[in-house]
Amino acid sequence: MKSYMAKPEEIERKWYVIDAEDKVLGRLATEVATILRGKHKPIYTPHVDTGDFVIVINADKIKLTGKKLEQKEYKYHTGYPGGLKSISYKQIMEKNPERAIELAVKGMMPKNKLGRQMYKKLRVYSGPEHNHQAQKPEPYEF
Repeated sequence: MKSYMAKPEEIERKWYVIDAEDKVLGRLATEVATILRGKHKPIYTPHVDTGDFVIVINADKIKLTGKKLEQKEYKYHTGYPGGLKSISYKQIMEKNPERAIELAVKGMMPKNKLGRQMYKKLRVYSGPEHNHQAQKPEPYEF
């Protein structure tokens, strides 16, 4: 018996809407990353992008457990000597709440060209509205 290998031209992609209201950040991010990679499908092939598109709404109403709201920090480097910077989760939620979900999902994707291609199928919105009604997205519950 041969193993099935999905071909890029055979893949049928769906659009899903996930409501992030009162969901825990990490648990939401793992579910979104699974859908983007296509691991929820029986035709999953590791070297082919078999995933679906994901729209996350209400990103500003996401929850964190414990004291992470005060203690969690995102670190990045500017590229210059002594250029290590950090920003707290609370500041990110005030300034750009979509970024918190994007960073969490991006960290769970493969670190290669295929992972960057999969990540482009993610759309995050801070409010309950999105502009993808033409794609007829289905609500996704987990």
